[in-house]
Amino acid sequence: MNSKERFSNRVEVYVKYRPSYPKEALDYLYETVGLQNGGKVADIGAGTGIFTELLLERGSQVTAVEPNREMREAAASKLGHYPNLSLVPGSAEETGLPEQSVDVIVCAQAFHWFDRPAAQAEFRRILKPGGKAVLIWNTRLAHGTPFREAYSRLLETHGTDYSKVRHKNIAPADLALFFKPGGMTEARFPNGQTVDVEALRGRVISSSYMPLPGDAGYEPMMKDLQRMFDQHQQDGYVHVDYETEVFWGEV
Repeated sequence: MNSKERFSNRVEVYVKYRPSYPKEALDYLYETVGLQNGGKVADIGAGTGIFTELLLERGSQVTAVEPNREMREAAASKLGHYPNLSLVPGSAEETGLPEQSVDVIVCAQAFHWFDRPAAQAEFRRILKPGGKAVLIWNTRLAHGTPFREAYSRLLETHGTDYSKVRHKNIAPADLALFFKPGGMTEARFPNGQTVDVEALRGRVISSSYMPLPGDAGYEPMMKDLQRMFDQHQQDGYVHVDYETEVFWGEV
């Protein structure tokens, strides 16, 4: 499937069940990386605007670039009241933005979908001299507790192309090639979601590689999910652990 269309039929659950990002990560961007209140930021692959909203709340002038119409419309519905938002169609490879027009580029949960050489050229074109690019992921922790490992087995068992499209397929050494030589800096922050079984179902099907209602694999997956939840829940909830990873530098 075209990566730009993979989430068209998952927008509602994406908006409702995807995790946000921790305050500590945003503090780091503004205190260390150099984002500023009033600064011009391009949020590329902005999706439904989960990260965009955090930038808007900090006062940045944000241009959210998103190729998927349904996701763009969801972002507009949620964030259209912000005067410091511009929401445009476009991709990492062809943003449509003017040359040297932005101070910082951010890509939250999106970079693994990009054509990296084409995106690198486009980022260099639209960044102001000395501007930074920031790549961010909420990385689910897959090991260390029985629930983490059971959840990973569920995704591996029922996912259609989970092993191919997960962002961890990009090694840090490959990420470093996107930036100027020796110029990539890394930071990590704890994050997580405490969810009931309904929210866990929604979180699972918000991923583009999982079966949806009507697919042959959906009901077997949901039976396994219910069994897993019943085994690991405490007071009706489980905790999904993430690490928010930040990679940044000049491109």
